[in-house]
Amino acid sequence: MVLDETSAQLHRELRQSVQAALATRRPLLHHLNADTSWLLQIPRPESAVRNGARFYYNILIDPWLQGGQSDLAGWFSQQWHATPSAVGSIAELEELAREIEVLASGLRSGTGRKSYNAGDEDGGKADTFIDAVTVSHEFTDHCHKDTLHEIGRDVPVFATKEAAKLISSWKHFRTVITVDCFGTDGDTDWRSTSMPPLPDWLGISRLLQRDDVLNYHSALMIAFNNKHGNVQAKVANMNGHTAGKRKRHHDTIEPDEDDEAAEAIVYTPHGIESGDLKLIPGASPPINTLAFLHGLHNIRVGTASGRTALQSNLGAHNGLKAQRILNAKYWIGTHDEVKKGGGLVAWFLQRDVVTLKDAVEQERKAKKRKDHDAVNGEFGAVLDSFEDTHWIDLGNGESRVLT
Repeated sequence: MVLDETSAQLHRELRQSVQAALATRRPLLHHLNADTSWLLQIPRPESAVRNGARFYYNILIDPWLQGGQSDLAGWFSQQWHATPSAVGSIAELEELAREIEVLASGLRSGTGRKSYNAGDEDGGKADTFIDAVTVSHEFTDHCHKDTLHEIGRDVPVFATKEAAKLISSWKHFRTVITVDCFGTDGDTDWRSTSMPPLPDWLGISRLLQRDDVLNYHSALMIAFNNKHGNVQAKVANMNGHTAGKRKRHHDTIEPDEDDEAAEAIVYTPHGIESGDLKLIPGASPPINTLAFLHGLHNIRVGTASGRTALQSNLGAHNGLKAQRILNAKYWIGTHDEVKKGGGLVAWFLQRDVVTLKDAVEQERKAKKRKDHDAVNGEFGAVLDSFEDTHWIDLGNGESRVLT
């Protein structure tokens, strides 16, 4: 197709804008559908790129791209996306990742590279831009068999215990790894969550809610230190001192744990009680939460009598409490799609659609009722705690550079 002069100029300017954004060497987050499927692209360390690796390490999170999902049986629970996924297949996802790689690295269009983690067992045919898959729950809106089967067998899958057992039973993937819980035995070193075949600058772990026997409310944490960005400066702001200070050649060089500080993506599609996230800001080396993925809708399954039987998604009010603990730079909504549903569960599903503004205003009113004399006191601090937070509602097919 031949573009006219105006269209060609617009195309060039758009391409230049995208390349300028990618030049920041910051992570990219793509919302693949209206629900809770994501592609996270983390820039690799410069040393890895110089040695021939691709620019981005690509992690696919909870992929459900098309078709329906059902748990137990269709008569019990069945759902479909209300709108088609912006990325409708793994082939389309591969094309998205390839285009980003071309823009970032200057690779010639049409040239692919084998996944950083892919082996040679297929004689060099394992061409994929997906480096890892993470699955947060065994339920089929997170662990969707048809979508996962579109992914190459050599791509490693990092899944929670229940999901890993299910995925392993399919005999499709060669490598299925159960994600460990963060903070086990008091170990809050994110580096211990970097398990092969992950590169040593990247770790994946899980946080559990203590009183949830089904582990329904939990979080995945993807922590990384790729030597890009200003994580040391961010840690300094948190700790109130200058981190990562360069030593003069005659100074005694002492280990500085801030040099090993990590950034993290905390993904909790159903929410997790805020108190169970305190391990993250208290970690050593420090962990700075770059993005917190937590929905706003309060979703529960009620009984015929109106009593709540199961709290599904904890919603905005829990998110406010969790964000005060994590102090994430970005709070991004997830798992709030109002899907088409059928089956028994659909009859008892109760959803409160809450905006962040609504949640904050309700807290304001609650504070006023609790303490008429401190309207601008403690609650003022509550509002101040969100001053540096960027709330983002990434729609179906939208992307964001996490600067």
